[in-house]
Amino acid sequence: MPPFRRLFQSERLELVPQLPEDRSLFAQWSHDSDYYRNLDDDSIRPLSAESFESWVGRAPQQNADSQSFMIATRPAGVRIGFIALFDLKYPNAAPMMAVGIGDVAYRGQGYGGEAIGLLLDYAFDELGVYRVGLSVMAYNAPAIRTYERVGFTHEGTRRGAVWREGARHDLHFYGILRDEWLAKRG
Repeated sequence: MPPFRRLFQSERLELVPQLPEDRSLFAQWSHDSDYYRNLDDDSIRPLSAESFESWVGRAPQQNADSQSFMIATRPAGVRIGFIALFDLKYPNAAPMMAVGIGDVAYRGQGYGGEAIGLLLDYAFDELGVYRVGLSVMAYNAPAIRTYERVGFTHEGTRRGAVWREGARHDLHFYGILRDEWLAKRG
């Protein structure tokens, strides 16, 4: 048997299934306006655990167009964030990605980039996708640095697409192709 690359696990992290009880973590994180403003271009508001019932902790469906995981520390298993592929439609094989470190104590320590590497290994090696894309608000400089360090390329901008606190902000689009990831990974 060939020596397969280990999926879902690095020295410090592992990607684990989302469970129904994780809804309360998502609700808690939604009360952190810094987290939520950087995560999504939707209007922010504190949410209840029930608000996440439709997509957190559900059994995966055959041919689902999304794959979501919790980011957990090793060996303690502290659930610090989430990462997901969505809009996974074949034959395009070009999903979008979302990642968020919800636990403020773990931000700025490289966990996001490490989790992205695990997800890209899974996307390219196991799912056989061609590219992975993402969007990020132009004001989220730490996330942009992480995406570029991992190997994502800036592909375009929707100018003034995000409204925050009385001002317009650009929304950037990034992508990475399978061959680019394999070359970066080495």
